[in-house]
Amino acid sequence: MKSRTAWILNSFFGIAVGMGGVPALGLAAADVPVSATAALSQFGSFDAVVEAERQTVMAAQVSGAVVEIAVKPGDRVQAGQRLLRMDAQAANQSAAVSEAQVQSARAALAVATKDYERQKQLFEKDYISQAALERAEARFKATEAETNAQLAQAGAARTQAGYYTLRAPYAGVIAEVPVTLGDMAMPGRPLLVLYDPTGLRVTAAVPQGSIQPGWTAGGVKVELPGQPAERQWVTPSYLKVLPTVDPATHTMQVRLGLPAGTTGVAPGMFARAWLPGAEKTAAPIQVPLTAVVRRAEMTGLYVLDAQGHPLLRQVRLGRVINDQVEVLSGLGANERVAPDAQSALTAAH
Repeated sequence: MKSRTAWILNSFFGIAVGMGGVPALGLAAADVPVSATAALSQFGSFDAVVEAERQTVMAAQVSGAVVEIAVKPGDRVQAGQRLLRMDAQAANQSAAVSEAQVQSARAALAVATKDYERQKQLFEKDYISQAALERAEARFKATEAETNAQLAQAGAARTQAGYYTLRAPYAGVIAEVPVTLGDMAMPGRPLLVLYDPTGLRVTAAVPQGSIQPGWTAGGVKVELPGQPAERQWVTPSYLKVLPTVDPATHTMQVRLGLPAGTTGVAPGMFARAWLPGAEKTAAPIQVPLTAVVRRAEMTGLYVLDAQGHPLLRQVRLGRVINDQVEVLSGLGANERVAPDAQSALTAAH
């Protein structure tokens, strides 16, 4: 059976050599090594994850019971399509009241306008005084202002009523619907997750010491394990290194854009980023959260000696992943740790 390294060689170099071109790794066709291991020796492999460049968590802006869910996870939707609706009876009634008040204000404004026009004609013929005209003008302006206020209030009521219906802000795919019919939606509670499948990327956390300033999109590769052979290796459309460093892991995010038309992948899938001149560091040590001992400013673990006796040792911890925490320093890869600090404390005494 063909080895994995030989298959990688064919994936990286087969097309370029067959066409007489220069391989993607920057080697001349005559310099293609016999083993793919040699070709990849100058590349670092980093675990990565597929992400959507545009992903939206749609939350409620108002309170109300969910009365309609028009989509389910996996559905493709169009921009403006109705996705979910909450009970909006009270809001609709408030909007109807505001609309009726607007009609009433408009009728009053029409009467005030005609009266003001008549008063101006009478004043021009010296039938009324200047004071009478000014009073008519004041009534007209007050009625006009009240009408504008009613119009604004009605617009706000209609906008408020619109918050009870969620519509797609863009064409995409429904990733998650964490509510069911009858659930009470509250402001800020996620109701739907939508992403755009036309813009996907791969994100890898790379140690800051491995970042190379000369990286280009054409000089790196993205591996998509589990895909058919012809789609497993991809040249990214762009490469972007975020300018911030994670203070806990001392890594920087490297984002690699997947070309338009990439199929068979979705956000959350595992991927690998192959970066030239970058050495992959050893996987971080992880221990259960229950093994951590915190005393004032000291953070430690109970490390078991050769006889199995627990000894307290100070360590430096990193990020928490589910019920595990990374150990950045103070613990060797082959050392054993008591998984329960409370039990180890009892045994130590």
